[in-house]
Amino acid sequence: MSLDGKAAIVTGAGRGLGLAYAQELARRGASVVVNDVDAEATADAVAAIQTSGGRAVAVVAPVGPTETAKELVSTAVEHFGRLDILVTNAGVLRDTVLWKMSDDDFDTVINVHLRGTFTTVREAVQHMRQAGEGGRIICVGSPTGQRGTFGQTNYAAAKAGIVGMVRTWALELARAGITANTVVPVAATAMTATVPYFAAAVRAEANGEPMPAFFRHDLGFGTADDVAGLVAFLGSDAAASVTGQVIGVGGDRLQIWTHPEAALTAYREGGWTYDALVDAWPSTFAGAAQSVGERFPRLPEEFEPVTS
Repeated sequence: MSLDGKAAIVTGAGRGLGLAYAQELARRGASVVVNDVDAEATADAVAAIQTSGGRAVAVVAPVGPTETAKELVSTAVEHFGRLDILVTNAGVLRDTVLWKMSDDDFDTVINVHLRGTFTTVREAVQHMRQAGEGGRIICVGSPTGQRGTFGQTNYAAAKAGIVGMVRTWALELARAGITANTVVPVAATAMTATVPYFAAAVRAEANGEPMPAFFRHDLGFGTADDVAGLVAFLGSDAAASVTGQVIGVGGDRLQIWTHPEAALTAYREGGWTYDALVDAWPSTFAGAAQSVGERFPRLPEEFEPVTS
């Protein structure tokens, strides 16, 4: 099953994961609007797709403003006559602990990730609903949005918010035949290259060597191309029944994340007063308390970062 005749938009597609998504969609037959803020990277991405026999055009603009969303959709319709797939991948980082995070640190990340996803999806589905041929919305999340990460208040809020929006959109768009899903990638990128834990995997990727099995299998950490197949699948007719899902992918691993459910339910006639909670928490509730943050296994000795 191919994507022949389909048209897609991929934001943040100048390099890294976004570029891999755009190239895979084009390989499968889709025409692609490549978006990024870096004009040179965007031009190179379009040229690479065209050189490989695909169709692509560029839109150099930051996501967030409604004007960018309108330009992306109008470009797809003008050049390709339609819009079937939207991948919201654009993002930035401004990492620091809560007490040092500035208003600008917070607002910049929220504007690009959360508002950028909202405005672009809103514009895309307005066109898709009017066209009446369904569509595919694929939003990029993060393990940080699922579990939290030290120093990433802004990023965690944005990525968790994206998941919440996607679940809502899956409900709202079902009658129009438009699916909405979240992809949670775990891959060697510029963002993960600075994490010492992944150094051996990132180094192997940079050197064109096979990534060690510990990373690919045990951690589910791989390359951008390992994620791109899922994005293309979710954009296809084969995934017409898949919606409202949060799907993690990396290396050799694919995961469907659960939606939040109550871990424990207990009742007390008259309600839960302060005194009742003091008495009951250790024996009734403490065992159901949830962990936070990701927990990685200890690195095998051969992959330990070299320190000077």
